Amino acid sequence: MDIQLKKGVLELCVLYAISNGESYGYKIISDLQGIIDISESTLYPILKRLEAGGFLTTRTAEHSGRLRRYYKITVPGLQKLSSGRNDLLEINSIYKKLFGRRI
Repeated sequence: MDIQLKKGVLELCVLYAISNGESYGYKIISDLQGIIDISESTLYPILKRLEAGGFLTTRTAEHSGRLRRYYKITVPGLQKLSSGRNDLLEINSIYKKLFGRRI
């Protein structure tokens, strides 16, 4: 898959995983299991990029004696997720027109 396309899809997947409520790294990876493979080394740069863009906020809290960073989607993050969903629906429509049900 084209790296830029995959990067955008991964960002949307991460936003989707967080859209139902505050989450943390390992839980995001677990929530996306079976949908898309994502490693910690891929996830954390995406989270940093989304936070820097204002699409997520973070807080740090202690859990079982360790600090854990929690991520929460922002209004711009929800807008990016909605826009991305529309883009993917358009791509899917184009794919179906080009290839029908064939894979």
